[in-house]
Amino acid sequence: MIDLKAIDDLARRLNDLVPPGLEGARADLEKNFRAALQAGLGKLDLVTREEFEVQKAVLRRTREKLEALERQLEALDAASRPASPDTRN
Repeated sequence: MIDLKAIDDLARRLNDLVPPGLEGARADLEKNFRAALQAGLGKLDLVTREEFEVQKAVLRRTREKLEALERQLEALDAASRPASPDTRN
């Protein structure tokens, strides 16, 4: 979901850039800015910061589990190998 407060703030900033001769149209321009920003951002495949942080934590835990499993597999592999005979005799 897109942060509407940020869109409103950006629309206000854009509206502040309107030349003084167009002050009568400022309200309409701000509405149009807001609508255009919402439409444009709505088309993007965005996630919220919270969703991003959740997925980052899931990925970190998955990576830790994978590394632990790799260490276990290496230990099992090493334990299952027959001891090499001593050929120095």
